[in-house]
Amino acid sequence: MEQENTMEDLKIELAHVGINAENEEEALKTANLLCSIFGLRLKDGSSSAFAGTAVEVMKKPFLGKKGHIGFSTANIEKAVAFVEANGFPVNMETAKYGPDGKMNAVYLKNEVAGFALHFVQKK
Repeated sequence: MEQENTMEDLKIELAHVGINAENEEEALKTANLLCSIFGLRLKDGSSSAFAGTAVEVMKKPFLGKKGHIGFSTANIEKAVAFVEANGFPVNMETAKYGPDGKMNAVYLKNEVAGFALHFVQKK
């Protein structure tokens, strides 16, 4: 039986790589270094600092022994159903929702090679 959705249908793409830093100082130092090397802009947030859009440096250790890999998708609910139908459970306790009540991020339960995996909703 052919599956209803495929990765291409859901437009699943690499969004960013996350690095776990020990603290805010280390996170900002790492993000600033990456910005200097690649000519990126720093976006300093409450829990992380982004070097451009490609690398997120967490201000304290977070999910994933080595960090995390974020994947964007055109439809996060269908992407969740797709991976779960293929035997990869999602940790709904990590789900984040926007002001409109729609899910905009969620992590899978299991790591791959020491990395947590998560979906983010494309805007």
